[in-house]
Amino acid sequence: MKHIFTLLLSFSLSFASFDNLNSFEADFTQSVTDDKNKSLVYKGHIIASKPQNAVWNYIQPIKKDVYINRFNVTVIEPEIEQVIIRKIDASLDFFNMIQNAKEIEKDKYEANYKESKFTITTNNKIIKSISYIDEFENKVKIVFNNQKQNEEINKEIFVPKYPLEFDIIRD
Repeated sequence: MKHIFTLLLSFSLSFASFDNLNSFEADFTQSVTDDKNKSLVYKGHIIASKPQNAVWNYIQPIKKDVYINRFNVTVIEPEIEQVIIRKIDASLDFFNMIQNAKEIEKDKYEANYKESKFTITTNNKIIKSISYIDEFENKVKIVFNNQKQNEEINKEIFVPKYPLEFDIIRD
């Protein structure tokens, strides 16, 4: 579950230094590399909107949907017919935190949260990637493609939907 919170934070960090960014949508490839240089690669699609709404749809190597709002993270894992619902600290405003990221060189920003440093790269103010070291000392890099920023998003997309027969774990 810790990976999910790091993932949430990393997405939120993707809004670095973009005061007028209200929504973001993209395909993504996320690589997680351990200290033995072994990597796992995930692919999927993300849609996010202010104030703190996001949906990460993982497609490969397994299907998983992660819904985020101001109060909860809901992880739906269809392959094991399970839903995990975890409360998050509602006082944490990711977008505000990200708007305070510092440009360290052209098209490269840095943001700090707790004990982690996030590096965000852009091209013409379009988010290209986010890199950071997670709580397990893994190197994480998320690369975005087919990005769309500030487009209208139907808020219904942020409501988790899952079969009632799935096991529900509240944490």
